[in-house]
Amino acid sequence: MVDWSGGNDTGPRPRKDAIWMAVSDHGLDAAPLYLRNRQVAEAAIGELIAHSLSEGQRLMIGFDFPFGYPAGFAQQVTGSDDPLVLWEWLDAHIEDHPKGNNRFSLAGQINARFPGIGPFWFNATKSDVPGLPRKDTRQGHGMTERREADRAAKGTFTCWQLGGAGAVGSQVLMGLPVLSRLRKRFAGQIAVWPFESLDRPVAFVEIWPSLLAQSVRERQARTGAIRDAVQVEVVAQALHALDPARLSAMLNVDAPQEGWILGLGFEEELEAACL
Repeated sequence: MVDWSGGNDTGPRPRKDAIWMAVSDHGLDAAPLYLRNRQVAEAAIGELIAHSLSEGQRLMIGFDFPFGYPAGFAQQVTGSDDPLVLWEWLDAHIEDHPKGNNRFSLAGQINARFPGIGPFWFNATKSDVPGLPRKDTRQGHGMTERREADRAAKGTFTCWQLGGAGAVGSQVLMGLPVLSRLRKRFAGQIAVWPFESLDRPVAFVEIWPSLLAQSVRERQARTGAIRDAVQVEVVAQALHALDPARLSAMLNVDAPQEGWILGLGFEEELEAACL
């Protein structure tokens, strides 16, 4: 399980609001791994996938950002409703380096494809970005505010907000290109849930650690560890502890364009698995 970040390199010392990865493998749980930027994270995830494939194992990797946008967005940007086409489009247009990226300027360019103002907002740079408002002054852009999954998961942020405490918009813009490249690198070996059938050795799934907020709070209070590290550790162990039939039930959803949060609606069962 991976806790993502849309920001810049966070330095050599493990810290919060950074990328963390935790692995649960047949009861052998390694300590959460701190990954200082997306380039390091992509390499580490690629190594994990390559090792899993070489060992003939099945591997589920969860990322804590939405895999899709509200219905209609991909069509407006790429001309296709296929969310994986949008992944490829973002990979072709996002420029990402450890010390900077073009997510704000690209969001402004995407906004220009829509009427009115928006749908993206929150310019965190010192300079004005054409088409990207600093505050939520959006109107008339035609997109819904939330995906169906986000409406069902209380406390989630929209894909459109690119900054501020708890916001996930930048993670989406900077995360989907990485997943797209990994799909290309391991062509035919990765299935993306819920867009594809899970008949390949590796599955990418969307997670939201706040579904396990109680267990995360209790473990953090007990250990004093960084919350981001605790979150991925708890989610990895909970999903690994589930009976396969129950995990199958959680994976049985219909969300062809927008994606879905694994475990949404099964919160009590997941909390019980943490025990």
